[in-house]
Amino acid sequence: MKFQLRYGLHSIATGFRTLSWTCGLLCAVAAYGQESMRSFAVDTPSVHDPVMAFENGIYHLYSTGNGLSHYTSHDMKHWTGCRQGVITDIPQWTHDSVPGFTQHVWAPDIIQFNGRWYLSYACSSFGKNTSAIGLLSKSSLNSDEPWHDEGCILASRGGRDNWNAIDPNVIVAQDGTPWLAFGSFWDGIQLVRLDSSLHVAPGERPFTIARRYAPTHPNVADNPTSDEAGPNAIEAPFIYFHRGWYYLFVSWDYCCQGMKSTYRIAVGRSRQIMGPYLDSHGRDMLKGGGDILFEGDKKEFEAVGHCAVYTMKGKPMLICHGYSIARGGTPVLVKRNLKFNAHGLSLAK
Repeated sequence: MKFQLRYGLHSIATGFRTLSWTCGLLCAVAAYGQESMRSFAVDTPSVHDPVMAFENGIYHLYSTGNGLSHYTSHDMKHWTGCRQGVITDIPQWTHDSVPGFTQHVWAPDIIQFNGRWYLSYACSSFGKNTSAIGLLSKSSLNSDEPWHDEGCILASRGGRDNWNAIDPNVIVAQDGTPWLAFGSFWDGIQLVRLDSSLHVAPGERPFTIARRYAPTHPNVADNPTSDEAGPNAIEAPFIYFHRGWYYLFVSWDYCCQGMKSTYRIAVGRSRQIMGPYLDSHGRDMLKGGGDILFEGDKKEFEAVGHCAVYTMKGKPMLICHGYSIARGGTPVLVKRNLKFNAHGLSLAK
């Protein structure tokens, strides 16, 4: 935005009125400058691992970033991004749980539970499974109220656990019980029951519900990105309930490599939240089953992944990030409507 001030005889003649107008205009310029430092407008946000929530006419989009990225919109077409992260002061417990962790917070999830909003997130380092899942809460997304630190939901440790505490997804089952799905590589996607505070219920331990390959699968290629994570290239679970079925969405293969990314989204379903999750051919996702739902078309996106699914405007909608070919592999927000049928689901055309 540009302002142009003109001075001359008319300005001198009008005296105090012009001075007042000029002062007001300069104040407006200063306010605009401060606002532009806090936010920016964009039509297609550059995001990784996006999740979304809706409250009182405003859509909120959260994603991986320094302190977590945050965008808002009234129509899901035009977005305003906040230059400051959601978490302005990283809790000390994250550094204690994950040595070397700094500000780059991964893969959030957002849910409203018992009248309060909860934002879960992951702290880790690439290719390691010394990780932790944290939790924040606030009463309204639209308020200036700061997020409250609810501590650690779950942590994993390299050399101790065969799972990775990242990529959280909190789902409330039809009986009202909250669960946490999470996981990346190692032994795949995990599920654990939570209590009413959205922390792990006493006596509960995570169990595996999906793997990229069956443990007995022969000739699985080595992981090109990590010597520790293993070749079980599955992560980013999201569970969505629709007409009697729990649908488990996962991402297969490799993210975070721009135009070399191979991410794609697979899905299976179950009558019970604990599984088994089967694909349209009856194959158990625990043994490598899953139907490919969405992958890069090599025209617009090289690869797509890390999805979330919601009912928005009365219709089921999938959001994820796609590695944009036009932008040289930059991850951007992707939205697609879903179509359910007797055998499963597909992307709506």
